[in-house]
Amino acid sequence: MFTQILIASVIGGIFSLAGGLILLWREDVARKFSLTLVSFAAGSLIGAAFLELIPEAVHDLSFETISPLIIFGIITLFILEKFLNWYHRHDEEPSDYHALTGTVLFGDALHNFIDGIIIALSFSVSTELGLASAIAVFFHEVPQEIGDFGILLHAGYSRKKIIYYNVLTALTAPLGAVIGYLLLPVISPLVGYLLAFAAGTFIYIAVSDLLPELKHTKKNLDIGHLLSIFLGIVIIWLIGGIFPE
Repeated sequence: MFTQILIASVIGGIFSLAGGLILLWREDVARKFSLTLVSFAAGSLIGAAFLELIPEAVHDLSFETISPLIIFGIITLFILEKFLNWYHRHDEEPSDYHALTGTVLFGDALHNFIDGIIIALSFSVSTELGLASAIAVFFHEVPQEIGDFGILLHAGYSRKKIIYYNVLTALTAPLGAVIGYLLLPVISPLVGYLLAFAAGTFIYIAVSDLLPELKHTKKNLDIGHLLSIFLGIVIIWLIGGIFPE
């Protein structure tokens, strides 16, 4: 199980950096595909929350018990986002780049660390849940990294420094995964509660950070984006069939 957790978290870090590297190479290409990835990420997060995390939490706890925890996850991430001033801007350039770079890097590092813990926790329950959570984490990190790379790029940082700083923040994902794995004996009795909380964070990221980005498109309804959302949900659903508990 430890190998699965470590590999998933490392691949997630590498995968997320790929989006930023594409931005440095071809900004027009990165911006073009960013919204498609945002759509897929939103679908995978929604699918992971409602098809995997919440049903798994209900196995151990009643829905009346986990409902407040889901809400608590949503509110907690909202507060953290406000406190850290996290910016998940993928198709527009945020203002005041120099003021944002420190909070962007710190917020990204903390976000990746939490993602690593969620991956470790999910794999401790089942391979199915671990893969579903990892995929959801991977794909929402890609457009986020594009946005973060864009902030640093337009703030005047050199390409080498941008890559260096983002590699450092990406390493917090496997760090969180390892720490999460080591703490499993302690947190095992709380798995149901933590899964419900994680579901709340996934829902918040999907409906507050990702889906609103699609409103900036010129068309009222982009079929490609809509299909990408459904594709993300379907892939999570298929994982449940391929890797049944």
